[in-house]
Amino acid sequence: MGDLFSNQRESNLRAAEPLAVRMRPRTLDEFAGQAHFLGEGKLLRRMLEADRITSVLFHGPPGTGKTTLAEVIARATARHFDRANAAAIGVKEVREILAAARERLETAGKRTTLFLDEIHRFSKSQQDDLLPAVEDGTLTLIGATTENPFFEVNPPLRSRSTLFRLEPLDRAAIHTLVDRGLQAEGATADDDAVDLLIERAGGDGRQVLTALEVACALSAYGNVTLTHVEEALGTSALRYGRDDHYDVISAFIKSMRGSDPDAAVYWLARMLEAGEDARFIARRMIIFASEDVGLADASALQVAVAAAHALEHVGLPEAQLNLAQAAIHLATAPKSNRAALAIWNARSDVRDGVLGEVPPHLRDAHYKGAESLGHGVGYEYPHHDDAGWVAQHYLPDELLDRRWYEPSDHGAEREVAERMSERAEEGRR
Repeated sequence: MGDLFSNQRESNLRAAEPLAVRMRPRTLDEFAGQAHFLGEGKLLRRMLEADRITSVLFHGPPGTGKTTLAEVIARATARHFDRANAAAIGVKEVREILAAARERLETAGKRTTLFLDEIHRFSKSQQDDLLPAVEDGTLTLIGATTENPFFEVNPPLRSRSTLFRLEPLDRAAIHTLVDRGLQAEGATADDDAVDLLIERAGGDGRQVLTALEVACALSAYGNVTLTHVEEALGTSALRYGRDDHYDVISAFIKSMRGSDPDAAVYWLARMLEAGEDARFIARRMIIFASEDVGLADASALQVAVAAAHALEHVGLPEAQLNLAQAAIHLATAPKSNRAALAIWNARSDVRDGVLGEVPPHLRDAHYKGAESLGHGVGYEYPHHDDAGWVAQHYLPDELLDRRWYEPSDHGAEREVAERMSERAEEGRR
């Protein structure tokens, strides 16, 4: 009778849990996504199947399964498993966990695994307290963080852990979660409703299940329509299919190339509102900075790379500010594609057999006998000259007349052109 009431209470509590909690997988086979280290034969799966888990750090965006994966590990291992949130415990609690782990190992030979969520919230001294137990095997640490562990986790602790980056869930994984969620809620959904949920998920499994639960409630647990999903997401559907992905990014790039900051910001907004992968946008801007701005404004590459780094550090929606700043900078910068043309044309010539031997004075002369072969003989060290430059050739003799980089007169590249012209003139004297 007691078991009956106990089971009923457990059932009532579980029914009250959010869908994202109820849908947490219990085994590796139920886990959606992260096939790059959880797929058949992959590293972490092999470690878990052999119950040979070592200290690990899971890092990645929210909703990618860090906590869920730790719970799967808890069920898969024969070790004692402790859970804690770094934001909720202090040094005293940590030392109590370590003392209990040591006692457990000494008296029962049972090892302990500690899952520490939000490990980046631990101070340096708190992280240092964990180190001896991790080093001597008393404790196996599983840390989870949305931050970059190279900035937020002490190097000694990080070096004793295997790092696994959890990527945003792909469409297939999100679709699997939606299907499972609908089944758990006893509901169905129209195809366009499912498509909108997937598009707006942003790779976040928890977010899509939360939105789905709201949509199911709005539909009174019947059939979920596009309207229900729009209400759950608090936004109207924005058409953004496969063709839009390519067309809109093309419009974005061409607007920056055409020096129109308003158009660039508009297309950026279209992509962000449609749930486009912000890292894809940042990568395209980094490429653009060198391909279309180049040396006309050498700071453009720094700005684009900084925006990409900011995106990794703060995430969306805050990183929209960094992306917008970079897009406006790139759009308003002077333009030159001469650096891009230089490498494209040079590689084309190399592929076509335009080759030559390294001139003797440029060859490696850092070994005994090199001088007797003429290697390095006649080479003039530019830093010995007051101008920091000397007139000597660096191309193979048969290619001395070739030019791959021809600077434009746009922006700062005008100064590059003047400097190159002055040196060429001095070299002819």
